[in-house]
Amino acid sequence: MAARRKTNNLLGLAVLGYLTQRPMYPYELSRTLRDNNDARSVKFSHGSLYMVVGQLAKAGLITEQEVVREGQLPERTLYAITDAGRVEFRGWLGQLLAEPQHEYPQFVAALSLIAALPPDQAVELLTARLTRLAEQRSEIRSGIDQALGTGLHPLFLIEEEYRLAMLEAETAFVAGFIDKITNAETGWGPLWAQFHHQTANEGHTP
Repeated sequence: MAARRKTNNLLGLAVLGYLTQRPMYPYELSRTLRDNNDARSVKFSHGSLYMVVGQLAKAGLITEQEVVREGQLPERTLYAITDAGRVEFRGWLGQLLAEPQHEYPQFVAALSLIAALPPDQAVELLTARLTRLAEQRSEIRSGIDQALGTGLHPLFLIEEEYRLAMLEAETAFVAGFIDKITNAETGWGPLWAQFHHQTANEGHTP
């Protein structure tokens, strides 16, 4: 059974992770999230970040280390992770790595309803998806190669390697699905089209 977390917002996990490196002000956390392109993995905004920081502080996972006020500028609070926060971070991260979670991808939802479309339209849309998948794979591959070219260790690009692997797997699935519909000998297209023709006739009012 998954452990009950004091917050389930993945932005909180990212904040705890960065605070294990050193204490930071919220604006530093925001900049670090942006600089590391974490928006590709974790949804966040200026407001949501401050909300999560407040939740983590209330839960005792981070603490105010220093409050600084310079002239007429608003107060800035430096936050540090607590011992309880380190325990929470390691347990939470370990759970996410070790235990597969049931998720609800939008593409899976679309596939569950695809029979409602005629086969020729389904093939057209899936072919368009293949084109976009190829573009995304190319973009990620280029980004990885550029980052490696600067000397960055591959460990710090592992999430991009995962994204690339998922896109490649999806590409193979979609291409195979198209073949299952269009194959001249075994394709599902004719039966699928017949189903739509029958449905259309049944729903037609003379």
